[in-house]
Amino acid sequence: MSALFNFHSFLTVVLLVICTCTYIKMQFPTILEQRTGFRGFFWKAARIGERLSPWVALGCFAMGISIIIF
Repeated sequence: MSALFNFHSFLTVVLLVICTCTYIKMQFPTILEQRTGFRGFFWKAARIGERLSPWVALGCFAMGISIIIF
């Protein structure tokens, strides 16, 4: 089943995109400078990761635990 039809997989993909974009922005800030177009989506994901860092970390932790258990 693809991530579009399974809500648990969709949340996992969204959390991984947010965490990855935030990491890339911290390591290589020039890659995500453009705020419009295709890269703009990833810039917004990195911004969410920066501003909501404790909540994103809690979400990643909870998702990891749920993947291990289920």
